[in-house]
Amino acid sequence: MVQHPPVDRRFAKSMRSTPTDAERRLWSIVRAGRIEGMKFKRQVPLDGYILDFVCFERRLILEADGRQHAESERDARRDQHFAESGFVTLRFWNHDILTNPEGVVAAILATTA
Repeated sequence: MVQHPPVDRRFAKSMRSTPTDAERRLWSIVRAGRIEGMKFKRQVPLDGYILDFVCFERRLILEADGRQHAESERDARRDQHFAESGFVTLRFWNHDILTNPEGVVAAILATTA
């Protein structure tokens, strides 16, 4: 793992204190082992990126994405980087998180089965 400069940790901390509505909702779904005991952390700096949510035990990354992420080459490179390290990245549109939380949980469970 890459050691991050303090600015990354400060930025991640500020992101934890000001989540979007979708991030807040997704955190309420996954926190405290609510899905099959998985322990997620939020806004984690890793390898030069800040992950929305990560379960290190299952090597699972969850991202809450808005329109700015549509067809993002940077996101594709990022997902490839973490795939090469053995992580699976699931991306959920903010709208889906807010309107279909059961579908989000089903997708997470299907990936970890």
